[in-house]
Amino acid sequence: MNMLLVQNLARLVEGCSADCSLRNMTTESTRRYRSCLSIFGNFLEARGIAFKEVDRFRLKEFLEYVRFERRVNQKTVENYFSAISAFYDYLVFEELLQTNPVTPFRKRFLRNYKGESRDSERKLLSVGEMSKLVNSILDPRDKAIAVVFAKTGVRRNELLSLDVDSINWIEGSITLKPTPKRSNRVVFFDNECAFVLRRWLKTREKLGPQSKALFVSYQSLNRLDRNGLYTLVVKYAAALGFHRPESKRLEDHFSPHCFRHWFTTWLRRNGMPREFVKELRGDRRKEAMDIYDHIDRQELRRAYLVSVPKLGV
Repeated sequence: MNMLLVQNLARLVEGCSADCSLRNMTTESTRRYRSCLSIFGNFLEARGIAFKEVDRFRLKEFLEYVRFERRVNQKTVENYFSAISAFYDYLVFEELLQTNPVTPFRKRFLRNYKGESRDSERKLLSVGEMSKLVNSILDPRDKAIAVVFAKTGVRRNELLSLDVDSINWIEGSITLKPTPKRSNRVVFFDNECAFVLRRWLKTREKLGPQSKALFVSYQSLNRLDRNGLYTLVVKYAAALGFHRPESKRLEDHFSPHCFRHWFTTWLRRNGMPREFVKELRGDRRKEAMDIYDHIDRQELRRAYLVSVPKLGV
């Protein structure tokens, strides 16, 4: 592929990204699409294939590449082809192509057959295992991150965007930044979480960062980034055998999202009503009747404090 074609593909990916933002997709979804399209673009470039030349045979080559050479799991494969399909939908909309070659390909090669599990079960720690994990962490920042994740169920980007003044100490709540994925922006925390947060804030004050971010990098004293957060989480999980990077099974991997899975599961197992859990998770209301569920904030907070597991921090 000559340099002109590479630049042309890069320009189109930029256009697709802008289109995703215009369609109100989340920043994280757009980032993932760009990452997947970058890998797809490198694949095409290495083989001298222009984006207009992609057909079912090229897509099959790419599927073989990601499955057998990159050895990614099924969910990641689906993410790749979701991003590529969105890209070609964009090209069709812009009248640069007549059809999307990915649509029939996904139907044949990425469909789920009856009785076939769509995904391996995500890693779920017991309450005792989660207690062991958070209490194995001695660093005050990292411990606070793990406990906030476990006690609030927030997403990775939601935690990274927290500022010091996001915390309401009187109510015991945290106000999250608005995102397209989240409805309710208020999450609660208990005394255990308050304890580790206060301890971290004392350490943070001694560091003297100029950033207003709640969690900062020790190196730059700026807001902690996604990779830094992921690295510290899997480091502690791997030390206890909860994360096995060499395994291809999803249930052998512990990532930041596993805290959200743990939070949801144990609130439900401890008897919290489904609609309360959905409210704390900030899930978008999809059913018509959902708009009539007016949940009292104090009642929600009381139910949370009763149901959230204690970790012995």
